[in-house]
Amino acid sequence: MMTKGMQIKLFSVALAILVSCTQYGHAQNNKAKLVVKFETMANNKPLVLGDSGYVNEFAESYTITRLKYYISNISLGQKINSPASTEVFLVDAAHEDSISIWAWPGLYTKMIFTLGIDSALNNSGAQDGALDPLNGMFWTWNSGYVYFKMEGFSNASTADLQRIEHHIGGYQGPNKAVRQIELNLQQPLIINEGDQKEMTVVLNLDKYWKGQNDISIASKALIMIPGEWAKKSADNFPGMFTVKIVK
Repeated sequence: MMTKGMQIKLFSVALAILVSCTQYGHAQNNKAKLVVKFETMANNKPLVLGDSGYVNEFAESYTITRLKYYISNISLGQKINSPASTEVFLVDAAHEDSISIWAWPGLYTKMIFTLGIDSALNNSGAQDGALDPLNGMFWTWNSGYVYFKMEGFSNASTADLQRIEHHIGGYQGPNKAVRQIELNLQQPLIINEGDQKEMTVVLNLDKYWKGQNDISIASKALIMIPGEWAKKSADNFPGMFTVKIVK
């Protein structure tokens, strides 16, 4: 037979669960939508795939024909941490890509995301959606995914057909190429319940060639495997991004 004490205890547990569920549902309804658009610039103008009108800091002219990269763990920074999106997104310069995430109402001063994907996903083999091998971003089960793929041509390239192929990845030991990007907003972003806000994030390709490390086309036209040069390229990722517009 259930004692009075046991009845009170069970009632308390049930009440706690009910309150928790109610609060969760209320919080879900309070969320707002944030749409993040990505643009690519070089030489202070939009990057157009197939356009040969770009020159890097080493006076090397080049044409980019493909540029894709993975974005994951997106969150907004504030005193109370906002939940990070667990979804992985593939941004392709061939399209006007945008990312939609949910955010709590509040005042935000930063945007934080990861360029690349975590080791657990790399160890899970080929997957679907943004991680589908058909997207051309998967190496092999032991090398994982390419985080940043840039291909094109340059007269400065010593590779056959004067090609540029930078496939940046690596998740094991000293070869990790995943990088966290933390961007300060020029002015605080105020999100209210039910809002839909837009943010434009710019990737400046000039900062890829010359940032924390120098990556000239003449010295390294091909970066195709995890290793020292992939890490050097990845070290330049955080300096490539800025927030241009918030509305």
